[in-house]
Amino acid sequence: MKEQILGYAVDGFTAEECADGIFQSLRAGKRSWLACFNPHSYVMALADGVFARALKDADWLVPDGGGAVLASRILGGSIRERVTGSDVFFGLNKRMNGAGSMRVFFLGSDEKSLALISARMMKDYPNIRVAGVYSPPFKDVYSSVEISAMVKAVNTAAPDVLWVGLSAPKQEKFILENRVRLNVKFVAAVGAVFDFYAGNVKRDSDSWFVNHGLEWLPRLLQEPKRLWKRMFVSAPVFMWHVVREKVRRSRLEKG
Repeated sequence: MKEQILGYAVDGFTAEECADGIFQSLRAGKRSWLACFNPHSYVMALADGVFARALKDADWLVPDGGGAVLASRILGGSIRERVTGSDVFFGLNKRMNGAGSMRVFFLGSDEKSLALISARMMKDYPNIRVAGVYSPPFKDVYSSVEISAMVKAVNTAAPDVLWVGLSAPKQEKFILENRVRLNVKFVAAVGAVFDFYAGNVKRDSDSWFVNHGLEWLPRLLQEPKRLWKRMFVSAPVFMWHVVREKVRRSRLEKG
C-alpha cells in the first residue's frame, strides 16, 4: 500500500503493519531494504541524484515524521501515522526475538556506541544474536577498499538483518550501490536509531512532544548544530513543494 508524495512511493502502513510485513518477508527469505522519507531527505535528494535514486529504489519507504503525514493529508492521501526508523527497529527486533535463532549486524557509529548497543541487545532481545558490528571511518566518501571491507565484514558474519547507521545520505547510497554484494535478507538505513539505542541522544517515545508530532523540538535543543537546517530550511522548502503540487493537481482536476 503505497502512495505518491512528490515523486516518491511512500508506504501507508501503520508501524505495526510495517513491522509485520518486513518480518513476514524476512521469514520467507525475500531480500529487501528500507529507507526513511521525511522533509529533510526530500530536500537533500533535490540536489543529489544518487540519493534520490536510492529513496526510489528502497522496497520500504516509510513516512518518517509528521511532515510526511501532513503532506499526505494535504495531497488527499491516506497516510495517518508516521513510521520512524525506531518503530521499525523495535518492532522487527521484537518479532525476531519471539522467533529466536536470528542474527543481526550493526554497521556504523563508533566502537563505544556499538559496544553499548551490543550489550543492550543482549539484555533486551536475548534470543537475537548480534553476529557482528563494524565502525567505518568517519568521512563523507569511502574508498573502494573501505567499502569492500564493510561488505566483507557483513558477509562473513552472515546476519539475517543489517542495521546501517552511517547517517543520510551516506547510508542509503551505500545500500543502493552495494545491496547486490550484501548477503543479507533485510537491510535498513536507520541512522539516528544507533544514537538513540546507545543512549547518546535521549528519546522519550511516550512524551507529549512525540504524541503531538513535536519530537523534533527536544531533539533540536539537544543537537542544534546538526538539526537546525532540517527544521528551518528543509521543512519550509518541503511544504512549499507540497502546496505547489496540491495546486497543480487541483488545476488538472478542473481541466
